[in-house]
Amino acid sequence: MRGVVFSGDRKLEFMNFPDPTPGPGEVVLEMKASGICGSDLHIYRATKDGPGLGLKGIETTGPIIRGHEPCGVVAAVGTAVSETEARVGDRVMVHHYWGCTVCPHCRSGWSQLCENQTPLVYGINAHGGHAPYMKVPARTLVPLPDELSFEAGAAISCGTGTSYAALRRMNLNGGNTIAIFGQGPVGLAATQIAAAMGAQVIALDLNDQRLAQAEQLGSATIINSAREEPIAAIRALTHGKGVDLALEAAGSPQARLAAIRATRIWGTVCFVGAGGQVTIDVGPDLMQRQLTVFGSWTFSTVGQAECARFAVDRNVAVDRIFTHRWKREDAAQAYQMADSQTAGKGVIVS
Repeated sequence: MRGVVFSGDRKLEFMNFPDPTPGPGEVVLEMKASGICGSDLHIYRATKDGPGLGLKGIETTGPIIRGHEPCGVVAAVGTAVSETEARVGDRVMVHHYWGCTVCPHCRSGWSQLCENQTPLVYGINAHGGHAPYMKVPARTLVPLPDELSFEAGAAISCGTGTSYAALRRMNLNGGNTIAIFGQGPVGLAATQIAAAMGAQVIALDLNDQRLAQAEQLGSATIINSAREEPIAAIRALTHGKGVDLALEAAGSPQARLAAIRATRIWGTVCFVGAGGQVTIDVGPDLMQRQLTVFGSWTFSTVGQAECARFAVDRNVAVDRIFTHRWKREDAAQAYQMADSQTAGKGVIVS
């Protein structure tokens, strides 16, 4: 089979790989949808002669099939896989991490936090979903409800699931006003879900096209931070007090600092944007305003299933986050579009 491989310097190629065969405890999926995530761009942009086409702290060896938002149908089942774990024909998402399986984090569905080894991250240091087939342990599978499309399942497998988990950790409720900094795929998903949870959403970005999509997905107010000073604009909308909650999904120091300073006393700030730094004045920015500030990294297997069920029960049209659908052979164009950071989310469909 042919899979999409990043070759460095914003280039990709198709390479031939053997069709996967499931071993004990494993399954092979026929891919139906494989999302394109903002974190993929860190690897896509890496230099060819750099330290390796992986993420910080995760080494790679050999060419890796990319795509860490896989969704598809079980095509083959290995030995030692029970019918309760997987059957041929099951519609499934993948929790795209795999660790030692025995530490407390792995046993509770948080394999990305494995205490005993660097986890496998499918699409990063193990083969992912940008190919016709993908082999994974059966225990990474998360059922895809019949009411959701494969594209929706791909989004929930990382970007949408990440947003949902962060909002749940923030204890968002319908009485809250939340500012969401950055309206890339993760920020747009957060806007959509926060609106479905009943909150009043203020969406911020530098790009009018993304802000227009945020408005369509339920944002009550949009702010272009290139034209308006975001902290002043937010305070003007909140009687001078600031928002109850702020979610940063931009990965930039400016957005992170603005999220902190636009939040009211006793408010909560969450960072989900990958990479980057922020420098704060601990006294006036944090302590003297009694802020709670934390980071949130993806989700557990339980949280992924809960996000899918939430989307069904609240009639969240997850598919609306996609602005582009691509065939696998058009992957180069798909990543060029994603790299421009002007559109919504893209997905490769089979």
